Amino acid sequence: MPAALPATLLTLAAAVALGAAPAAQASDGRVATAFTLPGAKIFPEGIAADPRTHTVYVGSYTDGTVYRARPGRTTAEVFLPAGTDGRHTANGLRVDARGRLWVIDSTSGVSVYDQATGARLAHFEVTDPTKPFFVNDLAVTPDGTAYLTDSVRAVVYRVTSDELAAGSGPLRPAYDLSGHLTPAPAGGFSLNGITTDRAGRYLLTVDMTAGDLFRIDLGTGAISRVALDAGHEGGPGGGPGGKLVHADGLDLAPDGTLRVALNTVNTLSSWRVSADGTRARLTRTLTDPSLQIPTTLVHTPGRTLVVRSQFDKMGGPMSPGTETPTAFTVASVRGF
Repeated sequence: MPAALPATLLTLAAAVALGAAPAAQASDGRVATAFTLPGAKIFPEGIAADPRTHTVYVGSYTDGTVYRARPGRTTAEVFLPAGTDGRHTANGLRVDARGRLWVIDSTSGVSVYDQATGARLAHFEVTDPTKPFFVNDLAVTPDGTAYLTDSVRAVVYRVTSDELAAGSGPLRPAYDLSGHLTPAPAGGFSLNGITTDRAGRYLLTVDMTAGDLFRIDLGTGAISRVALDAGHEGGPGGGPGGKLVHADGLDLAPDGTLRVALNTVNTLSSWRVSADGTRARLTRTLTDPSLQIPTTLVHTPGRTLVVRSQFDKMGGPMSPGTETPTAFTVASVRGF
């Protein structure tokens, strides 16, 4: 069995609290509320959108509930109740090209669901759960292969379409980045968000503690550090030397725009990624306290949806907090 949830929460708190958050900058975008998530102390983390139906899914980090927000609705509904299939958390979420919903439970692995019925179609678990691990985020390439980050083991797991068809199995590491990462402080995380280019040639994944962005070539298996150019930008978004410290969720658009949520600094940043994925230039940052510790984001037509986790509030993973969380919502950021 994996480690109990309280220990996981302590590990996450150590990771996201690294470093003091800089003073908030004025917002240069339009931040509003897209929809509300019902329930108290749910502390949402992951988000996914179905580009065909425009349905949005959000997962609760503290109890594993998965919410569904239908187009035009201002309040989400429960799609998968807390504890469904033994799930403790719901952090990384993704809808693949065939409309299947992938849901990560950081304490065990990943499950795949039918959007129409909510039936579980497949499940994959971490091997050797006696050693610490934390399955965090995932990306699905055009050929149907899923890649998942482990923030403790510093590996990227792979689930192939054949394994998905089989319905279950172990999560097997495909890429080990431990030798490429800057050593993290004790209790800290490394790999977090992950995304893929439109053609499925490479993956981009971020080391949230060191602030480095890595490129994994899916043809050769080569792992390299992406050259980050923050120009004259400083502070949130670029970080020291253009690094992505505090980076959490990643979203790479077909036009090469990489959008990043930087959690404890309440910041979103936008980068222009080169055609081959080897370089990225910072083009914009938006810092606004109303983002309430943004963990993940997804760009949809006309707006970017951002999860307001409130992890720093009382009862959240970054506790002890002194403030009671407000209603849990997903932000809509236009023009970003």
